[in-house]
Amino acid sequence: MRVVLAGGGTAGHIEPALALADALRHLDRSVGITCVGTERGLETRLVPARGYDLELVPAVPLPRAITPSLLTVPGRLAGAINAVSGVLDRVGADILVGFGGYVATPAYLAAKRKGLPIVVHEANPRPGLANRLGARLTDHVFTGFPDAALPKAEFIGTPLRREIVTLDRLSTGDKARSWFGLENDRPTLLVFGGSQGARSINEAALAAAPVLRGAGIQVLHVLGLNNTVEHEPPPGDPQYVLLPYVDRMDLAYAAADVALCRSGALTCAELTAVGLPAAYVPLPHGNGEQTVNAERVVRGGGGLMVGDADLSPDWIIQNVLPMLHDPERVAVMSEAASRLGRKDADIMLARKVLEIAR
Repeated sequence: MRVVLAGGGTAGHIEPALALADALRHLDRSVGITCVGTERGLETRLVPARGYDLELVPAVPLPRAITPSLLTVPGRLAGAINAVSGVLDRVGADILVGFGGYVATPAYLAAKRKGLPIVVHEANPRPGLANRLGARLTDHVFTGFPDAALPKAEFIGTPLRREIVTLDRLSTGDKARSWFGLENDRPTLLVFGGSQGARSINEAALAAAPVLRGAGIQVLHVLGLNNTVEHEPPPGDPQYVLLPYVDRMDLAYAAADVALCRSGALTCAELTAVGLPAAYVPLPHGNGEQTVNAERVVRGGGGLMVGDADLSPDWIIQNVLPMLHDPERVAVMSEAASRLGRKDADIMLARKVLEIAR
């Protein structure tokens, strides 16, 4: 059996696809897997690093408004559909599974043209254009959010890497903090903005660094690829570890007591799966799905939320710092976050894909 996975751009599309790929191989070692992406996304680095074949096709961003670029879409889309069709023929695809992103639209249309079964997974509560289209072409639609606005959808959660869903933060904490050069006995704040980073979070956390360190808090701060800072915190104790990117986010989660982060679907799924409380700062752009993601966790008691425009060093000092000094509160929030997490979505989706393909 040959499965083609279409999802690219950010880690939010790619990681669930790779988690599904791992689960398919776990259930049936004979399954052939090919990922389809574009040259502008993180898939060019993440997919080969995980040992899967990657085929690149042209990216076709769909304008959200009527602009002159809209006139070029039909021709470029036709070229991308043909490119995906060539991949499907070359690998002898039996089924296409899409996760959204630029590559998903031509992939869905190519699979439909060839009469292949289509599976759609949507991680966000408010689906993007590609998955809204894909959901019209198939009866096999699965979501990572219980109230996602797609017809005929079945909620299963978001597929996550095994190292995330099997993580025991308590037993791994000392090892994880040592991995990053942190002390074992200090409250630890993890700061990150998703795979691309977030300037507002970076700037607010760095400005709050002197007060955090003065209060005995150590920080693991992941800037995000292509992000730089004007001034790094000076060396000292407690540590303020600044990194451009972390491949072992499982260890970053294990090292932390609290996170300060965006609230993308993948981030919320991972943090609830591992039971890590967070102060969420939803991305202020897009269709508001990050706010909906965070609201669910906050309502469940697993986190705080602040608007991007309201995030400041003072907000961190007044709201996040007290959490880090209150282990009992952190433990209660950790339990609350865990109750919202799903750890079996990868296997559930893999079983459904194998069943549909057969």
